[in-house]
Amino acid sequence: MWDETDEPAASNPNRSERSASRSRRRPAEALRPPQPPTSLSSRRSGDRRRERTRQETKSLRKTAPERPIAQSREFSTTVRSFRTPPERPPARAERRRLEVVPPPEPRRPQPPRKPIVQVPKSRSALAVLYGARLLILGIGIGVIVGTSLSILDPANRFSASSQPEKPEQVSPSPPPPVVQLELGQEITALKPQLQSAIAPQTQLTPGIMLVDADTRAQIDINGSTPIAAASTIKFPLLVAFFQAVDEGKVRLDEPLTMRKELVATESGDLQDLPAGSQIPAIEVAAKMIEISDNTATNMILDRLGGKDAVNQRFQAWGLTHTKIQNLLPDLQGTNLTTPHDMVALLDALHRGKMVSPRSQDRMLNIMRKVRNNSLIPQGLGQDAMIAHKTGDIGTVLGDVGMIDLPNGKRYFMAALVKRPHNDDRAGDLIRQMSKLTYQYFNQLNIAPPSPTASPSPAPESQGAEPSRSTIAQP
Repeated sequence: MWDETDEPAASNPNRSERSASRSRRRPAEALRPPQPPTSLSSRRSGDRRRERTRQETKSLRKTAPERPIAQSREFSTTVRSFRTPPERPPARAERRRLEVVPPPEPRRPQPPRKPIVQVPKSRSALAVLYGARLLILGIGIGVIVGTSLSILDPANRFSASSQPEKPEQVSPSPPPPVVQLELGQEITALKPQLQSAIAPQTQLTPGIMLVDADTRAQIDINGSTPIAAASTIKFPLLVAFFQAVDEGKVRLDEPLTMRKELVATESGDLQDLPAGSQIPAIEVAAKMIEISDNTATNMILDRLGGKDAVNQRFQAWGLTHTKIQNLLPDLQGTNLTTPHDMVALLDALHRGKMVSPRSQDRMLNIMRKVRNNSLIPQGLGQDAMIAHKTGDIGTVLGDVGMIDLPNGKRYFMAALVKRPHNDDRAGDLIRQMSKLTYQYFNQLNIAPPSPTASPSPAPESQGAEPSRSTIAQP
């Protein structure tokens, strides 16, 4: 509340100037219509009335009882008295601001807390509560016991020694070998004759394996002894080639490039072509067998992924002793096989386990066109038919074939003879053993030949004089 000291209007000669300055500061008062001037007597009477009113208000405040502050939240409001411009105090009058500060509010006493009274529960509610608690407890105990048993169970312990015992960790067993030669009784009528032919040749070490395709009757003379394969290794390589064709990995008409490092000497005519020449794959495979081309053999071996890939395929078949260690010509005899492996592969081919029927027909057609017929074919009659592959290096001479007779008999023969360097007696021994074997099988179940029977593909070559070249022959 503002309290101002009143003065007569006559004692303030600068009232009009102050009024004008206030009117500028108070735009709202400037908009008021001008008041008519009042007389001095009326102003004094108004002052007396206001003084009287002020004194009455003070007396009422004293007589009225004071209301406690705690019961009333009302605070006094600053009161400003607005007066007309003629009634404003002089400019030098001191203004004082009177503030009413309420006394501090007394701290209210905290009501006493009510005691917690537990409402008694019904028996059914207690039974449900206890049942839920027991269920939770049972589940927790079950989890703990199950975890403990799984940890203590020796079957679930992790150790390197126990891994093979787990069914899911046991590596799958490899597939059974495709080449499994089933053997029957020994051909006792033929074996002494063969031994009699071998006995005089003390400087030769032959390996012979004979199997009847129908009865499984057999003769085994050193048939499981590893020996240098020479060019007979090209027969399992041909099977691997047509197997890759059946698998879609090789096309018969795809061109194979003759690189310089694959060119081989000795046997074959591809070596006469310039390096970089391209030949269809089927033609390369045919030259590998028909004329025993060494360059063609290296090209087929390279197309199949190299010697390691081919050896893995041989092992998967079940050929335990057949292995390629060097490119052709292998004059040192490092590429190995056995007569048993060769006859087993012929038998698997006969039973249709190696390639598709179409590929089998192509294979046998190629093997029937072998030009070197100086060994097993020389002991056969004109009415026999043979699909074979020869091998000839200085220390080993051999021939492997499937023979069909006019009486319907089929047998497999593999003859590999270790010899002194280029000793021709090895060839003589193979031809003699082939003749004895043919005579034995030809007299079994003799039947007249059919008039429509096809002759041998090259009968004129079977009676040719044996070749006596001193270099590595097919």
